[in-house]
Amino acid sequence: MFNQKIHMDFVKVIKRGSPEDEDTLYWLTKTPQERLSAVEEIRKSYNDWKYGTEQRFQRVYTIIKRQQS
Repeated sequence: MFNQKIHMDFVKVIKRGSPEDEDTLYWLTKTPQERLSAVEEIRKSYNDWKYGTEQRFQRVYTIIKRQQS
């Protein structure tokens, strides 16, 4: 699909508090898809708050003259 190399980095998460925290236990019960969906909802909410509307791609129009045949 794309001819781009993907650079992978490893991230170490350091969390204070116990691993039995209610929030941690809640998210551990969710599937990866459900977690990603939640992150997407948070991202959308942040963009609405920060920018006022949902961000979209800018439209670009090009007008060309066609030769008459």
